[in-house]
Amino acid sequence: MLRNTPQQVARLLLAVLIAATASLAQDFKKQVIYQIVTDRFFDGDKANDNPPQSAGMFDPTKNNWRLYWGGDLAGIEQKLAYLKGMGITAIWISPPVDNLNVIIPDRSGSPTAPYHGYHARDFKRIEEHFGDSGNSWTAFDSLTRAAHRNGIKIIVDFAPNHTNTRNAGEFGALYDDGKFLADYNHDPNGFFHHNPNIGDYNDRYQLQYNTLFDLADLNQENPTIDAYLKAAIKQLEAHGADGFRVDAVKHVTWGWEYSLVNAAYTYAPTFLFGEWMESLSDPLFHDSYKFANRSGMSLLDYPLYGAIREVFGGGGDFSKIDQTLSVENAGFARPNDLVTFVDNHDQPRLLSVGSDDNRLNESLAFLLTCRGIPVIYYGDEQHLHNDTRGGGDPYDRNPMTSFDTTTTAYRLIKQLAALRQSNDALAYGGFHERWMNQDVYVFERQFFNDTVLVAINKSNSSDYRIDGLLTALPAGNYPDYLNRLLGGVALTVPSGNGGGSHPVSSFTLPAHSVAVWQAAGSAPGPQVGSIGPAVGQPGLRVTLAGRGFGSGVGPGFGKVFFGPTAAAIVSWSDSSVAFAVPRVLSGAYSVELMDSRHSRSNPMPFTVLTGELVPVTFTVNNAPQTRAGDYIFLTGDTVELGNWGTTFDTAVGPMLAPHEPNWFIVASVPAGVTIRFKFLRIAADGSVTREGGSDHTYTVLASGTGSVSVDWQH
Repeated sequence: MLRNTPQQVARLLLAVLIAATASLAQDFKKQVIYQIVTDRFFDGDKANDNPPQSAGMFDPTKNNWRLYWGGDLAGIEQKLAYLKGMGITAIWISPPVDNLNVIIPDRSGSPTAPYHGYHARDFKRIEEHFGDSGNSWTAFDSLTRAAHRNGIKIIVDFAPNHTNTRNAGEFGALYDDGKFLADYNHDPNGFFHHNPNIGDYNDRYQLQYNTLFDLADLNQENPTIDAYLKAAIKQLEAHGADGFRVDAVKHVTWGWEYSLVNAAYTYAPTFLFGEWMESLSDPLFHDSYKFANRSGMSLLDYPLYGAIREVFGGGGDFSKIDQTLSVENAGFARPNDLVTFVDNHDQPRLLSVGSDDNRLNESLAFLLTCRGIPVIYYGDEQHLHNDTRGGGDPYDRNPMTSFDTTTTAYRLIKQLAALRQSNDALAYGGFHERWMNQDVYVFERQFFNDTVLVAINKSNSSDYRIDGLLTALPAGNYPDYLNRLLGGVALTVPSGNGGGSHPVSSFTLPAHSVAVWQAAGSAPGPQVGSIGPAVGQPGLRVTLAGRGFGSGVGPGFGKVFFGPTAAAIVSWSDSSVAFAVPRVLSGAYSVELMDSRHSRSNPMPFTVLTGELVPVTFTVNNAPQTRAGDYIFLTGDTVELGNWGTTFDTAVGPMLAPHEPNWFIVASVPAGVTIRFKFLRIAADGSVTREGGSDHTYTVLASGTGSVSVDWQH
């Protein structure tokens, strides 16, 4: 029998200890996230408003929208009761790390400060405006402890792409817990990429290696930077961070990010989702879902965001949302892990783009019942907005002026957040359109015997007669779950026992209304709705979530199987089981839970890696000539290299060729393993030209970063 090594056992015990405070950090599907721009939320500590090392960056008048206004971590902590009362279960905070200390004038000459948190100088200290003048972890620790006591998780915005402005201020300076490492103009060890700003946002090389908005671009292939960033994210985990929103993942080296995700999951239970701005028409849309499917990092759902804006903000047809969901659900392997939103800190709020309070409420109702993990942007529950210059940055980062718990939006979020906890169809269910026209969208979520049916009419004036509607709800009379908060109506299902499609009695859906009907069925056996993460090496802690698991004790005890191999159980409850990935061969598995009565659950897909991941830069020189749409790919003998796959989705790539015919790519491969690999050309029509000769071999380092360069074998 294969056994875990002492190091793996120690790591597993550490994960268990952290999990006690993280509170099932790996199952985020049931969460309702609240995004906060920390500086603009609430000033809980006046002592950090104008700290000595960055004096003059604070504007007490709140006239300059690009200076600090006083919001801090203590302010978030003091408003936890307000957030908990709304049903919020996770808070996404601005990057809390130490930021630029020097004022930089904008194009008009007005002073600007990094109140937003995206101009880091030291990833291992807390920003003094958010904590204290000693840049200590005191305020962060206090917030995470208080949040966990209230059943709320903390998600940290983590920005590994860059430091601060490269051509002004501190010139991109990077520090390691107070020790100067380099700046953009004094970089003898190659900690930064020295390339121009991105000119073509559809060019894979420019996206990953050129400069974003003059921000000093970090070189993650440098072993010092690789170790530094992974140590920083682990430090945040050690201080209680439950998850991470990773900034600008489209602009960080994609292959390196696989190893970042693996390092975070290896250290502690967590959940990561990244910012990859796109639409369905983006030429790199396929790259985005390939990245999400294989890396273990989910993404913010920008295509659905664009559809929501068009439909609820611009009066578009509901078919836009329906089409977007269909395309994404077909591409993304885990669409319920996508993180959905109506507003965020980078775009004008919905109320600034021609919408009104009714439409905002309707969009929030859609967000909280649609597939995916919903994010509420701070202040939307107060209908907060400022329309100066169209409401764009920085006027979408408003000061929080009210904490009223009686607004319609606050009460709506509270009710639907509660439904997310009581009816698993919202967290784990599939998505099915039931009735649609330009103004009306009726859709259903279903997870085994749990069903939620939602109807939205966004018309300003037209009531609609709904005929021919089918539902999986069993026979019965259903009041509007929202108690007519948004003008909803009751529903009657004359016949049927659930599980199928039953006719609904005709009804009229009023203008500007939302109705929600639901039924929560029993779980006769184990029903799994989530596995997290879905990628990892033996010894990694993984969580299955769902219901009907039982206590795990009794005849035979409960077990989790990878094929015929049982995993070591860490913890077991009726709705969540944590286990360690067993020592099995790498590859794709169907994971099944068996309860103490020997009843088996539905299977969940999981990819077992060969080992912990190390980023390696692979270069092939003198590759065959390519035409538009042709690319060179890397493939090899491990699951990390695609198991000799020869398609866009299975091979590693497309590789990058700033100097064709030489191509390169970073791939995360198993530490300490001797790998075999080759290169191939995949043409625009899908035809494949394989490299000749024998396999290339490379022994991966046990840690750090690596590189290998070979010539194409004809």
